[in-house]
Amino acid sequence: MKGAYRDPVDHSRTTQPHAGESFIDTLWLPGLLSIALGVLGVAGFIAAIAYRHLELLPPLGLLTAALMVAGFALITAEHHRVNRVERRWLAEHPDRRPQLPAH
Repeated sequence: MKGAYRDPVDHSRTTQPHAGESFIDTLWLPGLLSIALGVLGVAGFIAAIAYRHLELLPPLGLLTAALMVAGFALITAEHHRVNRVERRWLAEHPDRRPQLPAH
């Protein structure tokens, strides 16, 4: 992919320019990794409950929640960046309006 960091939007081959955005734009990876660690934290939280290690619940719960919130915040911030890049590209190419899907 040419310059996926600078312009991860597919302008020419689809009527859905953000399809596959998470695969093209590698800046999603920190957010996805944070969410994956948060899911592991949920598993650890459930295991701590199962083994009655109640002293681990507050720190594990806070860490898990922080990882999940941070992951979703990173993904949201990156999606907003992609939208800004798309708006700038559309402003620079006024002749190329996005195609609407045919019904």
